[in-house]
Amino acid sequence: MQAAIKETAWRQIAEFGAPALSLRTIAREMGITAPAIYNYFPRRDDLVTALIIDAFTSLGDSQLAARDAVPEDDLLGRLLATGLAYRQWAVTYPQRYHLIFGTPLPGYETPEEQVHPSGARSLSALISVIEGLRLSGQLRVADLPPVKAEYRSSFEEWPTDGSQASPVSLSVAVLIWARVHGLVSLEISGKIPPFGPDGDALYRFEMELIQQQFIEDQP
Repeated sequence: MQAAIKETAWRQIAEFGAPALSLRTIAREMGITAPAIYNYFPRRDDLVTALIIDAFTSLGDSQLAARDAVPEDDLLGRLLATGLAYRQWAVTYPQRYHLIFGTPLPGYETPEEQVHPSGARSLSALISVIEGLRLSGQLRVADLPPVKAEYRSSFEEWPTDGSQASPVSLSVAVLIWARVHGLVSLEISGKIPPFGPDGDALYRFEMELIQQQFIEDQP
């Protein structure tokens, strides 16, 4: 029943937008009573939190699968694979992408203790690749601005695949994410025209620029 409620919620979001999400409307579409749906999600915000966690989990699964499909010693291939998988997931699930990265819902406050694990996991594939590049001496970065003091402890404790990543690797991963996030957000919002025959040429071009900026040339 929980899965059916969430699937109906995604359809409602696709048709009317996340701010219009309503437990009563979902119950009516499913042919059940409002009290019945409250047994599973007492408040709209409880449902929103479940949807956000599911979306982050799906994104993380996609990222980790793309990384692991490339040999462990091919770090550049893994970087490209995770980057392309990020865009593909967003294009495939635009409503999920907008819910986790778009404009916050009015009146909704994210319970960080519930959402953070799945959110951190969604970036863990990228972070692990950047950390691998750093450890192998292939990461090129200089004069990186430091994280604000009040965020430093949590930033340094951000896990990746059960291990710890350097703050430098975390910073580079966040910067790379911010750059591809900008392109993807504009694309799925219809604010940027497609480039190339498949529409992804500009995104691939940006991935090449990222590699040129952060990865040392190898003999």
